[in-house]
Amino acid sequence: MKLVTNLLRISILAYAVFHFASVFWENAFLEQLLSIFGLSLFFLGFIYLGVRKFKLPIFMLTLGISVLFFSHTDLIEGISNGMRQMRGIVGFLIIMPLVSSVLREEPYVEDIMALFSKLIDTSKRFYFSIVAFTQIISFFLLFASIPMMHQLVNVILKKQTTLIWEKYKATALLRGFALSTMWVLSIPSFIFAVETLGASLSAAILQGLGIAILGSIMAVVFAHVMEKRAGVDLTPTLREAIAEAVKNASPKDVRIKKVIEFALLFVSLFGSVFVLHSLFHFRLMILIPIVIIFWVIGFYVSKRRAYKLSDVFAKYVKYDLTNQAYQLNVMLTVGVLIFALNQTRFPTVVVDSIDYIQETFPFINVLYLLPFIIIFLGFIGLGPLTVMVLVAGILESMSFPYPPELLVLALTSGSVISILISPLIMPVIVLSVSNKLSLFTNGVKFNWKFAIMFYIIVQIYLQTAVRLGLFT
Repeated sequence: MKLVTNLLRISILAYAVFHFASVFWENAFLEQLLSIFGLSLFFLGFIYLGVRKFKLPIFMLTLGISVLFFSHTDLIEGISNGMRQMRGIVGFLIIMPLVSSVLREEPYVEDIMALFSKLIDTSKRFYFSIVAFTQIISFFLLFASIPMMHQLVNVILKKQTTLIWEKYKATALLRGFALSTMWVLSIPSFIFAVETLGASLSAAILQGLGIAILGSIMAVVFAHVMEKRAGVDLTPTLREAIAEAVKNASPKDVRIKKVIEFALLFVSLFGSVFVLHSLFHFRLMILIPIVIIFWVIGFYVSKRRAYKLSDVFAKYVKYDLTNQAYQLNVMLTVGVLIFALNQTRFPTVVVDSIDYIQETFPFINVLYLLPFIIIFLGFIGLGPLTVMVLVAGILESMSFPYPPELLVLALTSGSVISILISPLIMPVIVLSVSNKLSLFTNGVKFNWKFAIMFYIIVQIYLQTAVRLGLFT
């Protein structure tokens, strides 16, 4: 098994190296090597994870091969091209775990919460701070922000374990992460949708951030209503808990320093990507991983901890690469399926079906329907990234009379709702592991009303934007 693990790490690293090399130096031989290492990644991942944990990649590949067969496409050529179809997102996912190493170096989150403790000492303010800060931490940790923030909140509210408190904490964390998928630059599903559909990065981020802020405010309103209906006032207990937690915090001058340092980290990573993309129009899937590598190195050098870099990269290769094996294989096999579908009349059939629905029901357009496609696929166990890659990859070959920025928002709003209510995808599973509540409780039971209201608000914006001709 050790040999398989080492070969799996080599395959993942080789895929990333040949992907980035072939971007800057187009070469048919490198393309073939990319396909070969993609296949080796699949077979080694299958051996490493086993059949039970590898059902989705096997299903996707089988489905893709079946479509290739019935479309009379050469199977070897189809699989080879399919292994390269999602190369951008695979390369992105291989590098992304490096970001989390920076956040582990200092207690940034704890010091920020302690510094602003007096500003978040009511139930509504504290709830909003958790929703907002989960989105910011998602920038660094993706859905791993959920257990990290849950651990932080439980440090403060460790004695509050009743159902009302668990619902208060769980909804803040899950809604915060879900809303991050609409605007956070490092969320793979968001970036893939923006790049695939050709949307303006700045417009998509601003639009998504605006809806996320509105969703955060709405989440606070829902939490306040929950508190009133339960007939309890959480603020006095919360104030006592915060005061107790702050006693063990760093001195105030240290907290201020860490807050400034964290802000600089956030701005430097976000700003570097944004500026370089604006000036040179690099593809985001290529630009972000490269920036992350230099950003991580720059962080350790600036902190005078360059000696730790070898240990950071060693842990990354030893643990993070193999932890990504399942996700990477899902992307590779989805790539085969998307390539196969594009060899058929499937895109035309989808467009014709949507046109038929719009002719039959003139008041319905594709912006109403796209979120439901994402939600449905979420309920059969496909995560936000898998669904976004599948749906946006298919939409790429279609033509719609709507600005790509609105299509991106329609898709990401579906991701938000899917994360909130699907009991079968990773964010809800991770939250349930953390708070020991059932998947159904953390998902559907706690969030179905919020999800419906969120859909309505996003659709009001989308349909108004269409009528006003925004982004055209």
